[in-house]
This record gives sequence, structure tokens and C-alpha cells, in this order.
Amino acid sequence: MTAVDNQIHTYPFGPQLGLDEDPAYERARRAGTLTRVQMPYGSPGWLVTRYDDIKVVLSDPRFSRTATLGKDVARSTPAIETDMSILSMDPPDHTRLRRLVAQAFTMRQVEQLRPAIDEIIDDLLDRIEAGGTTADLAQALTWPLPVRVICRLLGVPIGDHARFAQWTDDIMSVVSTDLELIVKARDGLIAYLAELIAERRAAPADDLLSRLIQARDQDQRLSEQELVVFGMTLLLAGHETTANQIGNFLFLLLSRPELWQRLVDDPKLVPQAVEELLRYTPLATAGNFPRMATEDVELGGTLVRAGDVVIVHVAAGNRDETVFENADRIDFDRDARAHIAFGHGAHHCLGHQLARAELQMVLTTLVRRFPRLRLAVPADQVPWRIERLVNGVSALPVTW
Repeated sequence: MTAVDNQIHTYPFGPQLGLDEDPAYERARRAGTLTRVQMPYGSPGWLVTRYDDIKVVLSDPRFSRTATLGKDVARSTPAIETDMSILSMDPPDHTRLRRLVAQAFTMRQVEQLRPAIDEIIDDLLDRIEAGGTTADLAQALTWPLPVRVICRLLGVPIGDHARFAQWTDDIMSVVSTDLELIVKARDGLIAYLAELIAERRAAPADDLLSRLIQARDQDQRLSEQELVVFGMTLLLAGHETTANQIGNFLFLLLSRPELWQRLVDDPKLVPQAVEELLRYTPLATAGNFPRMATEDVELGGTLVRAGDVVIVHVAAGNRDETVFENADRIDFDRDARAHIAFGHGAHHCLGHQLARAELQMVLTTLVRRFPRLRLAVPADQVPWRIERLVNGVSALPVTW
């Protein structure tokens, strides 16, 4: 093993400035060992930045998510994780819950959703077009689209969007003074879902939430708490990440007009471009979802002791030069499908097919309907959401 640098580095390495990755990630990848870090909350942990090492952590059962629950471990958020959800479970419990909902996110099911997604995109773009020749795409497109899609899939009334959008935003805070706000938002969302579940029990519908209730009540395949937390997780994950990535992708394309023009000239390139943008774009502001080693493991030139916590930063792995040549350059001619933007192993993103469909469809429609789309302000004046778990624009002023 390589000699370990025992220095504890402050992490995140610096403030997130748009979508630029801190140079410290490259230094960490080249170090030959894991990096010992002190995160904003909890005890020190090991930061994993190399592609191959990240895949090991995400797939090796010796690195447990469940073991971190209720412990003051290295993490980005002020609240200690206590809820047992699909995001914090290890197999076989994780496998049991994942199977309950996996059928809703297959390629076949997503293909059946495409007409509805097309309808939503066209409706939003019709409204934008009717408003003149300028718009804020963040408010008019990137946030409403995924919300309406996940609402349709789950069976959540779209009229309740504003309420759970605010709860989601509060839950994603990483500010210690927001701890009370975060807890209040989680409680509010859980209470909302408990009420909605009661309504669906009384009057089932053809939606995912009703099917989960059936699995709970008739088949006893999940507990009541699992049902509520599962619904909350799907609702949060189903719109927060995709909404931010749509905005991030559009910012990258419009701030580099030659990239946008390539898609205008060749819309068939969109699916491949989406994979490259998924690889290149750092969604998370820092590593998250800590895992605890359940036994001693040699990883990346470092001996990780049983009880040590490791944190992976997927975006750093997607910039690993040993896997992706010229990794800091966006290259639509690259085959980027080996990226790990949706994770790896048991916790590989359940909704990756749906997210891909939304990203591909919105870009394809935009380059067709608004080929002259461009930023209405200089790129360095586009405002960003700050002190949140994920990167995203807070506004995206455009004209055409």
C-alpha cells in the first residue's frame, strides 16, 4: 500500500462555483491513497475520488449504509440520518423494497410515459412562447417538468406542487442553522404523504402510490413506516435531481454556444450528448451518503478499518483521466455510457431510465422549437442555488 497522508483536509474543499470542480479533486485522485477529510458535520472520514474505488464502495457489501444510521458520522447535512429508507438500506431489505417499485421504472413503462411527457413539455414550451421572446427557463421549464411527471407517475395532485417543492428545497439545505427548518419540512412531507395514502386507501387509483398501498395492505411486503418514507423518497428523488440537471445541462449548452449548435444541426446526437453531460456535470455539491466499513478493507492504497466511514464523490470519478481521456472536456463524440452519474451496484438509481427520457426529450424538443435559444445575460451572471446538497441554477434567463 502507498504511504497514507494522515493530514485531515477540510471538505468540501471550497465553495461550489457553478459547475466548476475544485482542483483538489484531481489532486486527490492522483494521490495514490484515499483522502482523510473533516466534513461539515460528524467525525472524520475517508473521501473516495477514483472511478474504480468508487465502484468498489458502491457495490461491496462490506461498506454499509445501514450501519451509519443514528450515528454522528461524516456527512454534508446537519441532521443525523435516522430514517430507514431505500436509500439507507442494505440488501436484503433494500432488494425487497426495490423490487416493489422496479416495474414502474422499466424501459417499457418509461416508453409508455413518453406521450404524457411530450404533452407536458409542449404545454410548458407553448406557455413560454406565448410570453414573448424572453423567459426564465428555471421557473418556466426545468422545475415544473419533472414535478409534473413524477406527480403523474405517483398519483400526487399537481395542485400540491408548491407545498412539496418548498419542503424539498428546505430538506436539501446543508446549513446548520436550518436544522429546525429541515426537520419541520421532513415532518410536513411525511404528514402530507400519510394523508394522501389514507385517501388512496379509501379510493385507489391507477398510480404507483396505490400499488404500493396494495403491497402494504394485501401482501404485507412493507411496513406502514416504509410505505410513507418510500413515497417521500420517490417524490424527492423524482424531481429534485432531474430538475437541477435539466437546468445544469441547459446552462452548459447555452454558455458554450458551439455545443448548442451541434445539437441544433444534428438532433439525433442528443442521446449521446446526454450521456456525456451526465458524465461531465457535477450534480452533488460534495460527497454524500456515507458508508461504514463493517470489517477491515484495503481500498485505493489505504487500509480502511472496521467502523471507518467512507464518502464517495461520484462527479470526481466521472472526471477520472484513467477512464475518460480528456475528462475535463465535453466531447459529444465520446462514448460516455460507462459513467457512474446514476451510481453503481445495489443503489444504482432506480429512475435512471425515466431521468434519461426526460433529459433527452426536453433537449430534443428545445433544439427543434427554439434553435436560436441563448442566454439573456453573461454566463457569469447566471445565479446559482447555494448551500444545497445539489448544484443547480436558481434562474436561467434566456432569449431567442
